[in-house]
Amino acid sequence: MKKKSTTLAEEARSILERMIIFNELDSGVMYSEKQLATMLNMGRTPVREALQRLCHDKMVEIHPRRGVRFPQVTVENQLKLLEVRRGLEPLCIHYATLRGTVEQKRRMLHLADAMIAAAENEDHVALLEYIREAHEILSEATTNDYFARVMSPLHGLSRRFWFLYIRRSGTIMDGAIRHADIMQAVARGDETLAVAASEALLDYLVEFSYNALKMDNGTET
Repeated sequence: MKKKSTTLAEEARSILERMIIFNELDSGVMYSEKQLATMLNMGRTPVREALQRLCHDKMVEIHPRRGVRFPQVTVENQLKLLEVRRGLEPLCIHYATLRGTVEQKRRMLHLADAMIAAAENEDHVALLEYIREAHEILSEATTNDYFARVMSPLHGLSRRFWFLYIRRSGTIMDGAIRHADIMQAVARGDETLAVAASEALLDYLVEFSYNALKMDNGTET
């Protein structure tokens, strides 16, 4: 499948998200825009645009004249955003199933296969890319820009939380299968099955979050 072309800003955003999620950037350090541009070997303009998008997604805090930092994630915030996702995702799925184009649904089927393959290979970086694209194409298929604006931070923070804890609890196949189920159902026009798959994913993520809380409190069994 041919991937859609990306701008430098989108590429910078993708790299920065990966660096944040896989702890390649220290959440306790304030970084300058220039430092990050040097790390990415890019100009400051695409990095600035990427940071603005990540700030919208609550993955970056921008402090004027001081720099940017990457806030830590918490179980409490994760559970709160999952409550919001549970209310919005069935509506997003409804319109994506109804309005998605043939090409978008073809990409969804490809992503479903790609996520399973990445999980089988224990390729966390590839799986991150595929899950992000799955989240984006679901919002894109609604043809309603407001879904993207609302869902993007919810999905982004969920990805960060899940990848932070998955090495300590469970396997990446757990998430890959559930995301793939949603993509396959939407692509095939089965809204009922897609909503059920979304509910199954959110149930899993809630349970996963409580297990993370146990790990943080040292009560893991």
